[in-house]
Amino acid sequence: MAADPYSILGVSRSASEAEIKSAYRKLAKELHPDRNADNPKAAQRFSEITNAYDLLGDKDKRARFDRGEIDGDGNPASPFGAGGGGGFGGGGFGGAAGMGRGGGGARGFEGFAGQDADLGDIFEGLFGGRGGPGAGAAGMGGMGGMGGGAGRRAPQRGANVGYRLKVPFVDAATLEPQRIALADGATIDLKLPAGVEDGSQLRLKGKGERGPGGPGDATVTIEVQPHAFFVRDGDDVRLDLPITLDEAVTGAKVKVPTVDGPVMLTVAPGSGGGKVLRLKGRGFTRKAGGRGDQLVTLNVALPADLTELAERLEGWSDPTPVRAKLGV
Repeated sequence: MAADPYSILGVSRSASEAEIKSAYRKLAKELHPDRNADNPKAAQRFSEITNAYDLLGDKDKRARFDRGEIDGDGNPASPFGAGGGGGFGGGGFGGAAGMGRGGGGARGFEGFAGQDADLGDIFEGLFGGRGGPGAGAAGMGGMGGMGGGAGRRAPQRGANVGYRLKVPFVDAATLEPQRIALADGATIDLKLPAGVEDGSQLRLKGKGERGPGGPGDATVTIEVQPHAFFVRDGDDVRLDLPITLDEAVTGAKVKVPTVDGPVMLTVAPGSGGGKVLRLKGRGFTRKAGGRGDQLVTLNVALPADLTELAERLEGWSDPTPVRAKLGV
């Protein structure tokens, strides 16, 4: 019997889509094969949670599972319930007698008394095949259960696979397409979604392992790489920008790096260290559309050799009570 996908993900049947997604992402990070190379059980669990999310993350599949139409593997649920030969009457369909009156099979159809039921039509509707005139003995008897293969499950799809894709910080901010090599040797150009972040997962339909019922899917987990001087803050990008003392005092136009390339920024006269300037639309793309900003924090850098500066300032001191707000 297929395992319950709700139990596999550790969520209740009333869990919201967001709760299911959150539970899956948490487990996927813990159990991903890249982090558990020496633990084959983790790889098995990763496959189980991916299959469970594949079902519960799809509204239609989840609804069909909740109604009992499919099992936890996404296969059609048995219309006769569990228990092999016990579905119809005391003897099910079993025994070599097939549908004969001497076995339990005939008693299982007492509800059809006097109605001349066409059993071929009944089982055509249930299993997609027509038994024909000889369906009674050949299709129903001999093997216990359903005999003749009528109760076999649909062919299984291939296993889902997981990939981890390292994306440069600037590429994630600008949604630069990424090329990824798959296990079968094929390469595809992956379009990053708006709002992409470290840990985001993308599903590639039909890019998993092959199986009798068709290929499984692939899950790509995004790893946004840190940058040498940019730092992400939500949808904004932060940057500490050094400026010289004369630029801070007299003002200047300075070149500033952004994820879209360098731009000119105006530093107003008297700009002290710690002042934050905003460059509109130079951040990450938001899920709802538009882009965040780049926040530039000014850092006043003193010259390495202070001799000339000290000579110029000799006899002068700044009377401003710069620490008054601190109560000192």
